[in-house]
Amino acid sequence: MRIKLLDSAEKDLLDGFEFYERQSKGLGDYFLDSLFSDIESLYLYAGIHALHFGYHRLLAKRFPFAIYYRVIIDIVRVYAILDCRRNPAWIRNRLS
Repeated sequence: MRIKLLDSAEKDLLDGFEFYERQSKGLGDYFLDSLFSDIESLYLYAGIHALHFGYHRLLAKRFPFAIYYRVIIDIVRVYAILDCRRNPAWIRNRLS
């Protein structure tokens, strides 16, 4: 099993990092460490998460973010990493 972060997901991570780093120095690094840990859990648990808007959705453990992904054969493609506090209509539009 391989995990591939698409460019859109990498941008989401960078946006989250910048947001939390503005809140407190070093919090952005903690955000990235936590999210990468959640993403790495997909090596074991890919495909077991509920479907939302046509994607599997993994809820992050320490931050209010969701990781939207699809499993295609033996590759986990991460399409988006979005803040759960956003309007669900915005999330649906972002994923379509």
